[in-house]
Amino acid sequence: MTMTTLFPLCLRALLVVCVATIASPLCVSPAHSQTIAVMVNGEPITDFDIEQRSKLDFLTTHKQAPRQEVVTELIDEKLKIKEAKKFGVDPTGSDIDQSFGEMAGRMRINADQLAKTLEAQGIRPDTLKARIRADMVWTALVRGRYKERLQVGEIDINKAIKDEGGDVSQKADAFEYKMQPVVLIVPKGAPPATVESRQKEAETLRTRVQTCQEANSYFKSMPNAAIREAVVKTSADIPEVLRKVLDDTPIGHLTPPEVTKQGVEMVVLCDRKPTTVDTPARRAAREKLYQKKYLATSNAYLEEIRKAAMIEYPQK
Repeated sequence: MTMTTLFPLCLRALLVVCVATIASPLCVSPAHSQTIAVMVNGEPITDFDIEQRSKLDFLTTHKQAPRQEVVTELIDEKLKIKEAKKFGVDPTGSDIDQSFGEMAGRMRINADQLAKTLEAQGIRPDTLKARIRADMVWTALVRGRYKERLQVGEIDINKAIKDEGGDVSQKADAFEYKMQPVVLIVPKGAPPATVESRQKEAETLRTRVQTCQEANSYFKSMPNAAIREAVVKTSADIPEVLRKVLDDTPIGHLTPPEVTKQGVEMVVLCDRKPTTVDTPARRAAREKLYQKKYLATSNAYLEEIRKAAMIEYPQK
């Protein structure tokens, strides 16, 4: 239900002066006092909210979205959050902060640095956290409520691969890798000479290690070194560049050393065998079909709750 309503002047004035925000449940500061642009089920969206989201959208897309598009985005987020709460999907502040920190990590910075980057662009960190919250709860809600509907069958995957002109079996392209990560630890802040020395040590070990057993024997007794438990991954789980490295590495040997935050890292390849469980082509087809189903289901669900919502645009 979409309505255009003229608020009583006294109520409108009160709401403009004291609008609950993410940052504070109390009155906002005069600098942030803004005219209410729209009410969604009794919750306000202000001009300041729209301005903040416009800046965030521009920062992430490098395009200036029309104002109404931004308004619709904010309306949808309020609807998503309210609907999710009905089903008990309500992440805590620490959950949001963790997701914010993980986003920063993917950008190779920490949460404080991400917050400062946003503030330098005139964007409050809470603006991004609000979008994170809406995305988080909606994804969990749609996947939880419509789990059966979102399943992708093998027949659909085979058809999608054939339609793309691919080989359904893809046997030669799919392998299962058993491997153990290895690290020669380099203390934080160590001089370049130390890193170089450990790299040379890694290259020497590559010529000596011929089996996983030998790797475990070397690295479990070596000072400032560690070898982790074996993990099994298929071709579909591994980026193409790493697949090429593993395919070029003889079984029982170590991959070329790579310098990381922990030190000098390698992988000992314990086994590599063909598999039909999954392939890069099948994984890509599955994900594409799933995203298509998810998008259709999400849009239909959102349209359903839009129709039941009270959306009011105060007259200016």
